[in-house]
Amino acid sequence: MKRILVTGGAGFLGSHLCERLLEQGNDVVCIDNFFSGSKDNIRHLLDHPYFELIRHDVIHPLFVEVDQIYHLACPASPIHYQENPIKTVKTNVMGTINMLGLAKRIKARILLASSSEVYGDARVHPQKETYWGNVNPIGPRSCYDEGKRVAETLMMDYSRQNKVDIRIARIFNTYGPRMAADDGRVVSNFIVQALRGEGLTVYGDGRQTRSFCYVSDLIAGLVLLMNKEGFEGPVNLGNPGEFTVLELAKKVLALTGSRSPIVHKALPTDDPVRRCPDISLAREKLGWQPSVSLDEGLERTIEYFRRVLPPSA
Repeated sequence: MKRILVTGGAGFLGSHLCERLLEQGNDVVCIDNFFSGSKDNIRHLLDHPYFELIRHDVIHPLFVEVDQIYHLACPASPIHYQENPIKTVKTNVMGTINMLGLAKRIKARILLASSSEVYGDARVHPQKETYWGNVNPIGPRSCYDEGKRVAETLMMDYSRQNKVDIRIARIFNTYGPRMAADDGRVVSNFIVQALRGEGLTVYGDGRQTRSFCYVSDLIAGLVLLMNKEGFEGPVNLGNPGEFTVLELAKKVLALTGSRSPIVHKALPTDDPVRRCPDISLAREKLGWQPSVSLDEGLERTIEYFRRVLPPSA
């Protein structure tokens, strides 16, 4: 049994990670400030004898004794991270400094949940870890994009200067149960709109591409990376299957049986045109690749939203 800290543990990814770590017999300390996380995501864990919840904001120091730290704290959807961009930058920078300081003091291994957003509006496809990215440092998304890039810088500098044991995961689009209905991400947007009989909002012509990784596959990759000796990353974790946004909209309509129309709106500023991971490194170093198909994952996610959306919706 390890004692493991998960920052952002009440979020979409964090709650699934806490669940997986408990299933493996670990003692889990979950911290969250509930800015974008939800107690509903972890309510079923509150009575677990090896689960502990602390309400805490990572921009303030934390003093606990643990063996491993999964640092996931940060709003991850554009709607949430642009709501308070200064707070987003603080979470990425000050929060990462605080967690690295903790890891240094207690000699814990720390994994950063970085993001494919470090690649920006990529000019290279698919994106390899060696690509340095194409990010607008003064755009509306830069609080998150540049925040994650600085967080990676901090991880590497603490590793080189202070010998902190680090792991860096670059997470691509992930979906599944416990996504917030209002988070503005394309999968949850489409499913919620389809189930409510509203028009599916497609930005631009819908030919921009994304890769969609089901949450259980992503969590498996994070755990493998954390426990892999001699490999710190960064490593891409995502599904290399590339779909246009329009293809996704049509899949959701077919799987929900919805007759909602597709409504086109203007493309947001700095929205990436193509986003797809090269996962050769994850296959080689971790023996990891996703196994859940998009149709299967969407069916599970649709079933979740059917349960949680209000009956009047």
